[in-house]
Amino acid sequence: MMRARVHITLKHGVLDPQGKAIANALAGLGFAGVDDVRQGKYIELKLEETDRERARAKVDAMCQKLLANTVIENYRIDLEG
Repeated sequence: MMRARVHITLKHGVLDPQGKAIANALAGLGFAGVDDVRQGKYIELKLEETDRERARAKVDAMCQKLLANTVIENYRIDLEG
């Protein structure tokens, strides 16, 4: 068994209205000095796979086909197990 952790973030240059809203809320709560907030997604998958390269290839395919919008998002895969 392997665990895959996928971190998905917007590409630089893509407008992030949710990140802007978070930054404004933090400022409103008195957290000064926060200039740029980028939000993203975190997805954790438990895989019935023992081969590290096959697991990475499967998760990469999942990201390409469903989990990430590769036009505007980057993703990083961390494998454990």
